[in-house]
Amino acid sequence: MDCVIGVDIGTQSTKALLVDAQGAVLARHSVAYQVSTPRPGWAEQWPQVWLEAVLACIAECVRQAPGRVPGALCVSSLYGGSGIAVDGACQPLYPCLIWMDRRAEAQVARLQAELDLPALQAATGNGIDSYYGFTKMLWLKEQQPEVWARTRWLLPPNSYVNWVLTGEVAVDHSSAGNIGGVYDLEARAWSVPWLERLGIEPSKMPERLLYSDEVVGGLLPAMAEQLGLPAGLPVLAGGVDAAMATLAAGVSQPGNHVAMIGTSMCWGYLQPHADARHGLVSFPHVHNGQRDLYCFGGALTAGASVSWYRQGFCQAEIDAAAARGEDPHQLLEAAAAHIPAGSDGVLFLPYLMGERSPIWDASASAAFIGLSLAHGKAHFYRAVLEGVSLALRHNMQAGQHAGQTLDPFLIVVGGAAHSDLWMQIIADVTGLPVRTLVDDVEAAHGAALLAARHAGLVSAEGLERGWVHLRERAQPEPRAQARYQRLFAQYVQLYPLLKPAMHSLRGLRDE
Repeated sequence: MDCVIGVDIGTQSTKALLVDAQGAVLARHSVAYQVSTPRPGWAEQWPQVWLEAVLACIAECVRQAPGRVPGALCVSSLYGGSGIAVDGACQPLYPCLIWMDRRAEAQVARLQAELDLPALQAATGNGIDSYYGFTKMLWLKEQQPEVWARTRWLLPPNSYVNWVLTGEVAVDHSSAGNIGGVYDLEARAWSVPWLERLGIEPSKMPERLLYSDEVVGGLLPAMAEQLGLPAGLPVLAGGVDAAMATLAAGVSQPGNHVAMIGTSMCWGYLQPHADARHGLVSFPHVHNGQRDLYCFGGALTAGASVSWYRQGFCQAEIDAAAARGEDPHQLLEAAAAHIPAGSDGVLFLPYLMGERSPIWDASASAAFIGLSLAHGKAHFYRAVLEGVSLALRHNMQAGQHAGQTLDPFLIVVGGAAHSDLWMQIIADVTGLPVRTLVDDVEAAHGAALLAARHAGLVSAEGLERGWVHLRERAQPEPRAQARYQRLFAQYVQLYPLLKPAMHSLRGLRDE
């Protein structure tokens, strides 16, 4: 048993890796899918989509590496929001309302009026917003009462998959803490007082809470046969993907910080105590969760903003790239690279699904500002990259206001790291050198790292040693940095100025 399996259930795809004791990837496989968005502001997924992707990815990794016997398996997953409502037999009753779903605004408005926010923040380390799972749970209770009545448990995506694999029900502390509102961050336990105050039955929260590197159970014989793995293989609790990606980048000490830029953006760091007053999210880290919290801020649409612009406005580039056998991003970036920093005065607010931290406004909307007849597609594309980068800096500013001292460089992981242009923009916007992973591994590699520790392939003291390989990607360019300094000042001012119009337009949309 000289290898392990790490899996990451993402918003738009699932990836599995078979990794040896030195952290080298022996096999990999991914399966893509789409988020279901039945109404504006809604985002959900049936768990069968995730489960089928996980099983297919694991089976293919095993097929690619005949004769290799893993010593453990660990599953990371997207933040599952409400969790999956399951009955007593763990059969799903309703789609999972995922992190980007914003349908619980009525519940948020009521809670903001009724609850003692400082008391909630002190107990849970988090605030009130439709991002948080506890508000989505209340939407389920109030809008789907027949589903709620039949619900035995509310399970995060990785917990549901772990149940299928092992027959055991448990929730990891990182996923529990990310729900907000119902988890006591100091006690590392469900908060019965807050559950009762919110009107959520404590019995719907699985009693068994585990740290991410603890074992849920052994692989069931039927699943072992289906996947080509040994029965009884230890399956770890796993955890939230942003924290797993942070671990994959070697973050294990306070002050280390990482930006994970995929569909969304999560910028996070470690510290022992939460401070919810500055709009950041906190939950136990996937490594040393008894001691450290993963604190992060994030934009709801990062890579999703890029995909939205490309798919909606760049069909000519998509067709040209297809004819040449190229990625359309390459054509768009080649053009955008000739546009100066600041996109000749065009600024993009990336609030395509409302926004998380630090503004916490589900009714915020995206905007291009500063347009003229002189601007074209290349300006817009670069402005989108810059807008997400400015949102990153806005969250980093919130973290610094919370008193956290950060390393003098930034690690970036996720799909954005494939773009040299975007890495340079981030360096210039933040004023920090940017480093990225040598291998495209991220959260699945973090899950594999926890599995390797359990299997005895990596010592606790040298958890990340030998597994994390970073490379320098970009250094801040002084002239561009100075220009972005001025642009950031405009970025921060625009949201308060446009907020009334954003909310009025949201009202028209909802009619």
